[in-house]
Amino acid sequence: MLTLPASQNRDGGWPYRPGGPSWTEPTAYALLALLACGSAAEPVERALRWLRAAQRPDGGWPPQPTVAESTWVTAVVTLLGPAALGGPPYRQAIAWMMAQSGQETGWLSRLRLFLLGNPPAEHRIVGWPWYPGTSAWVVPTALTMLALRKALLWEKTPQVCARLEMGSSFLLAHACSDGGWNYGAERVLGYDADSYPETTGVALLALHGSDSRQIPKACKLAQAYLPGCQTSEAESWLRLGLLAHQQLPPDIAPPMRPQRTVLHAALALLARAAQQGRNVFLE
Repeated sequence: MLTLPASQNRDGGWPYRPGGPSWTEPTAYALLALLACGSAAEPVERALRWLRAAQRPDGGWPPQPTVAESTWVTAVVTLLGPAALGGPPYRQAIAWMMAQSGQETGWLSRLRLFLLGNPPAEHRIVGWPWYPGTSAWVVPTALTMLALRKALLWEKTPQVCARLEMGSSFLLAHACSDGGWNYGAERVLGYDADSYPETTGVALLALHGSDSRQIPKACKLAQAYLPGCQTSEAESWLRLGLLAHQQLPPDIAPPMRPQRTVLHAALALLARAAQQGRNVFLE
């Protein structure tokens, strides 16, 4: 059985699969899971040293220290909060995320939309991309929203509140016709696109507190997805998303799917901790 402490690399980070090199995403999720479970300080401090050393001068984090560009993984690291990362590095990360938006919100894209007759209001549906300078997608938008919501607990600013409203509008505008979410467009080549369990779960988690009329339909779909999940990752995100809206069925069976990667193991621990009353994504 895969355990997080045993999978930690000697450099302090975590790989996606045991024995591989350390990456930012599994390291951040493993840290969140260990903190949620109140695990020993020594592995946590080693991992935090690895993450602090990997932060780029622009305030963001790359997928791996050998990558020269900051990306969406910055949101996952920032979920650790200022107490873990330190005040100045945390503020730099928030500033980096606030400066990002999908390529479609640039002035050339907005001009094209205007010439096509799209109303100005649509230009304010701003999401976040996987990589700077590319189009916005559901998962990086949802994760960045979660990070910025936690930032409001530390310092509430109108700018962050405004970006969160835009992010919520982006997610709600990109819901599929079945009520859930996929990774990108809700329609492809004129046809309704299918949603996926993991993206539906993470979007629901990011929309915690939303009173949109779309939420009940999304929760109903997530409940239907849950028993037939094929992966531990999808199951964990669905549990987290439903818990955020208090819609996880009370009689649902405990997680049984195997966790083959560090990411799967960390998410399963985070979902279990949330069911026990500690949801680190929302506190």
